Amino acid sequence: MKVANRTSRSARRFVLSGLRYASYSFLLVGIVAVSYAGYILADAGVYQAVELRKLSHNAPLVEPHLLTIGEVMGQIEIPSLELRAVIVQGDSNELLRRGVGHLPETPLPGEWGNIALAGHRDSFFRPLRHIQVGDSITVRTIGGETFQYRVESTSVVSPTDMEVLKPSNRKELTLITCFPFDYVGSAPNRFIVRAFEVAPSND
Repeated sequence: MKVANRTSRSARRFVLSGLRYASYSFLLVGIVAVSYAGYILADAGVYQAVELRKLSHNAPLVEPHLLTIGEVMGQIEIPSLELRAVIVQGDSNELLRRGVGHLPETPLPGEWGNIALAGHRDSFFRPLRHIQVGDSITVRTIGGETFQYRVESTSVVSPTDMEVLKPSNRKELTLITCFPFDYVGSAPNRFIVRAFEVAPSND
């Protein structure tokens, strides 16, 4: 009987030790995850602040040049949503963590066609959940040009729907983010905002 009691106590100690180890492990993983998320948010905030300050104080870049991936090309502003963010060339996950990305295969602001900008739904493009038809969108480039667009429609499409990127003979702007906005994990759909230029560009 004593042997059985000792075996039972030993088993309980082993189980309790394992539970303590598991709880410490989960706590450590949680701390690391929160720290990483905090770093990502802080890095994006600092990057946005620095680049927006440069855009507001630097002289316009007048010499034409080919944009490289990761280069700042301007900023987007939607006053009704209090949205203001730097636009970078490229749409990789790394770049979208720091700003709104311009899809390189689409035209640049001021050019004819369908300009496409992408952003994460849990950061820069989260305010798009409240966008309305008729809202004004402003895009400013590092060349000092300002382009005004008006929202014509919003829609939800499949990630494989490439129709939203089709070429156009008008000056259009397409904003792309994941949907639903409150979905946990990889979202199943995409939220699309279509807008058209309403003011002449200062070419």
